[in-house]
This record gives sequence, structure tokens and C-alpha cells, in this order.
Amino acid sequence: MLIVLTLLVIALSVVVGIQYSAYRARSATLGQIHDRLNEIISGDTEDQLLVFTSDTALVPILVDINHLLHRQRQDAANFAKTEQSMRKMVANISHDLKTPLTVVLGYLETIHLDKDMDEEERKALSSKVYAKAKEVLSLLRQFFDLARIESGDQAIPLSLIHMNDICERNLLNFYDTLTNQGFCVTIEIPDTPLFAWGNEEAMHRILTNLIANAIQHGADGRVVGFTLRSDKEFLFLEVWDRGKGIDERHQERVFERMYTLEDSRNKSYQGSGLGLTITKRLVEAQGGTIRIDSKPYEKTVFTVQLHRVPFAK
Repeated sequence: MLIVLTLLVIALSVVVGIQYSAYRARSATLGQIHDRLNEIISGDTEDQLLVFTSDTALVPILVDINHLLHRQRQDAANFAKTEQSMRKMVANISHDLKTPLTVVLGYLETIHLDKDMDEEERKALSSKVYAKAKEVLSLLRQFFDLARIESGDQAIPLSLIHMNDICERNLLNFYDTLTNQGFCVTIEIPDTPLFAWGNEEAMHRILTNLIANAIQHGADGRVVGFTLRSDKEFLFLEVWDRGKGIDERHQERVFERMYTLEDSRNKSYQGSGLGLTITKRLVEAQGGTIRIDSKPYEKTVFTVQLHRVPFAK
């Protein structure tokens, strides 16, 4: 019996020793992880947390920590990009506001100082003041519309919408403009009714932006086209022209806020650089996507893709 108790005590001592050794090893590893993590965070580096350990319980924790570090760096990069974009947007808006307001003040000063100005000239200058004031108001409305969309304050409820009808009504709104400017118009809208989950008001603004954009920037080609088509799952709206287009390296950026490169097509609404950004946000709010494909003087097409409702009574 004494021998058995002695062996039991020895076995328990070995187990305790092994556990204590494992505890010391884990404590040392955790201390190493803590120190290394502090170095990475305080040093603001792109390093990963690399620790060699045989403790299988720590491996998934180290993996998750590296995932968190990667996500944190991505969030920081996105924040910096957004902050830079916002600064650029504010600077551009300030410039866009300053220009028409300076013109307005000049006209008003002329009207005020020139007491001998005839009535016709005074009316002409007053009309110019009115037009510039509307330009400023339009820019401010777009800025606040974009802010409301991106903050989620502007509700965009979805319902069943008849896409054929919406497209036809919006094209009709531009009939006089297209005719007066001598555009050749190509329209492909099927006779079969096509339905989607969307928002009619949002679609009206999307189509207005895209058609106006095609007229303004596709004037060289004198052709504007519109196509509504579908497959089993999606609806596709295409607004295209044969104008000067946009270089491939700039195509992904035309939907960015305030992107108004000289050759960019993102100059809807007096060059504010917000028209296509608002369009993209409205499309995405309906669960859709928008893309651009451009070959200068051949075809520049904006394609909106929405989820199709295959049958509706």
C-alpha cells in the first residue's frame, strides 16, 4: 500500500509539474503576444502578429487577432480616403459656389451703380442673376440630397414598378430637347411588360441624370440611345451615346464624389461632380448596380442592373 501511495504521489507531482510548466509556457507566450501587439499598434505598422507556439488553443486566437488588425487597417485606410474625398468635395463645392455668387454680386453691383441703365438691359441682367441663383440652389440641393442618401435619412421604399412605363415617360420628358438639338434617338423598349422591385421616384431621377448626361457629353456624336432588356433574373437599362467618351483609366472614378476631370463625364448639373454619385447611390439603394463601358466616338454606355420580378398580375 505504501508503494502504491508513493507512486500515486509521484504521478500527481509529475502531472502538477507538467501543468505548471505548461502554465509558465502559456504565460510567457501571452506576454510575448502582448508586447508584440503593443509594438504593432504603437508603431502603426503593417506587420502581422507572428508568434511561434505549440499551444493549439492559442493558434485560432492569433489568427483572429491578425484578422482584426487587417480589418482595422482597412477601416483606417477607408476613413482616410473618405476624409480626403470630403475635403476635396468641400473645396470644389466652395469653388463652384464662389464662382456664380461672384457673378451675381457683379451683376447686382452693375444694376445698383448704373442709374442710367435702360429697362431692357436691367431686365437682361436680372434674368442672369436669377439663372445664377438657380444654379447655386441646384448645387446645394444635390449636396444635401447626397448627404441624406448616404446617411440613410432619405427613405427609399421599394415596391413593384412597371419599368416600361417609367422609361417611356422619362424619355418623353426629353423629347423636345433631343429634337431641338438634332439628336438621332434609338429606343429599344420591349412590348412585353417588365417589372422590378424599385422606387419610382428614384428611377425617375436616375434616368433623368443619365439621359441628361448623355445629351451633355455625347453631343459630338449626335446620337443618344436607350435600351430596356432582361434575362430570367435581372433587368438592364442602358443609356448610351457616341460622343467623346472617357478614357478607360478614369471609368471607375466617374461615380466618385466631385470627380470632375476635364474629360470626365461626371459633370452633370453644371459640373458639380455629384450627378453620377447620386445616381449610383440611388441604384444601390434599390439593390442594383451601375457600370460604364466607353469607347470614344463608338459607344459610351451606362448600364443599370436591377432585380427583375418575372411575373406580376
